[in-house]
Amino acid sequence: MADRTLFALVSTLIGIGIALSYTLSEYITLLFGVNEFHFAIRQVAFGLFSITVIWMLAQLDPDKWLKIIGFTLFFISTILMIAMPFLPEFLVSAVGGAKRWIKIGGFSLAPVEFFKIGFVYFLAWSFSRKLGHHDGMGIFGELKRFTPYALVFVVAMFIIAFVQNDLGQVVVLGLTLLFMLMFAGSSFRFFLTILSVVLMLFVFFILAAEHRITRIKSWWALAQNSVLELFPTAMAEKLRIPTEVEPYQIGHSLNAIHNGGIFGVGLANGTFKLGFLSEVHTDFVLAGIAEEFGFVGVVGVVFIFMWMLLRIFRVANRSNDRSVYLFSLGIGLLLSFAFLVNAYGISGITPIKGISVPFISYGGSTMLAASIGVGMVIMASKKVLPQ
Repeated sequence: MADRTLFALVSTLIGIGIALSYTLSEYITLLFGVNEFHFAIRQVAFGLFSITVIWMLAQLDPDKWLKIIGFTLFFISTILMIAMPFLPEFLVSAVGGAKRWIKIGGFSLAPVEFFKIGFVYFLAWSFSRKLGHHDGMGIFGELKRFTPYALVFVVAMFIIAFVQNDLGQVVVLGLTLLFMLMFAGSSFRFFLTILSVVLMLFVFFILAAEHRITRIKSWWALAQNSVLELFPTAMAEKLRIPTEVEPYQIGHSLNAIHNGGIFGVGLANGTFKLGFLSEVHTDFVLAGIAEEFGFVGVVGVVFIFMWMLLRIFRVANRSNDRSVYLFSLGIGLLLSFAFLVNAYGISGITPIKGISVPFISYGGSTMLAASIGVGMVIMASKKVLPQ
């Protein structure tokens, strides 16, 4: 039997996201001169469609459809991401010179969101056949075995980070790849080696773009006072940067969180969404929740999200099919890292990466792609070992 609890939890998160898309978009609707229900209606449409997609996927036979859907997502989204820079303006939407969205019937879809699901399936399918024990292989043997996957990831990383100018997605995908690699049977020593290489590439990508350097400086301006207390005075002064670059968005995000306190100021009573914290219904939705529902509201959302992840990982743990095990694990990791990257960013722990909260942030592409991933897990749950 399909995991009905998982279906209910995801539907609940989607419902919360729909409510927040209305209450947190009050200022932005006035700014753009649209109807007050503009964002809520669009989120309702995508929400209902996403729930329907999950339900439809849950009815399918995983032995027949899981591979077809997984590879279809992987290949079609890859082709679209490669083709997007060459498509005419009336077919794509560009932000900051990067073409990330394809226009379809008045809506915009981001192929990278669907690529992540397809990429996870590709890794799960291939890892289950190529990877396993590592006894006696040595670090170079494991490296040789991993090279084809590294090449695929490097190509994807180039398209997403340089062509689409979206380093945040690369961070989430890279972390998911690393942990899937470890659970697929690679040694911990090899895991640390690849992690070191990934960190160096991450630094390279930051230094390769001026706006990313500015974002790092902006984050450091906020974090430096508490961090530099641990360093000698002479070294601390060299590392300190001028306070005039103090991050505007993170500062208001922290103020919104502080203003919410334990129980929040109440639904629709938040003030930092009124022009102080831009696009709060998207990337800063957790800050909006913290202000209007307080610490209790954030804990409630985290509890539902963690419960959802537990159900996903339980499907992985009880599967006797190695590809299903790795795919379910990968979907859980993908959602986990997206949530953590967003939460760390809005709280000032790490620089903001522009990653939305799955199912809760406003945005149809993220919601629909995540729903397809969870729907595939629910489909696979019909074949796992009973409780």
